[in-house]
Amino acid sequence: MKAFGLALSMLVALSPLAAEAHGPTRQKLTKSVEIAAPPEAVWALIKNFDDMSWHPAVEKTEAKGGNDAKATRTLTLKGGGQLHEELRKYEAEKMSYSYKITDVNIDVLPVANYSSTIDVEPGKDGGSVVEWQGAFYRGYMNNDPPEKYNDESAVKAVSGVYEAGLANLKTLAEKK
Repeated sequence: MKAFGLALSMLVALSPLAAEAHGPTRQKLTKSVEIAAPPEAVWALIKNFDDMSWHPAVEKTEAKGGNDAKATRTLTLKGGGQLHEELRKYEAEKMSYSYKITDVNIDVLPVANYSSTIDVEPGKDGGSVVEWQGAFYRGYMNNDPPEKYNDESAVKAVSGVYEAGLANLKTLAEKK
């Protein structure tokens, strides 16, 4: 009985450490933009999974499979690096598609297990709202990540991707 009491007191004493010793937590992020252009016109700019020329960071898109589930694309970025992605779900009638990153160097984008959905919806006065949402883990999956691979860095990087893409999409759609 004395050994049980000692074990229980050690467990209670160590429980705060156990709570801190968990791995990364899934991060979720949603960004949106209102665009003064009809949804169909905005969708026309982003609807092809094999064409991400609307994003200012993308230099080149190489793709296979069109808009079919499991289609793939490799995005070559202007600053260097590549992202390899796979289309998970495509719904033209809902102006929406979902994809995941299948391979990325965490020095290019400090995330792991990234999945995302982008969709276009009717907005005010005949305009549109584009929503881009993602879920991901930080790039460093072990405990005590270096600062450039921690949760905050992952959220900041994905925020930057979404904000730059949505701002450029707004510019492109409103020019027409």
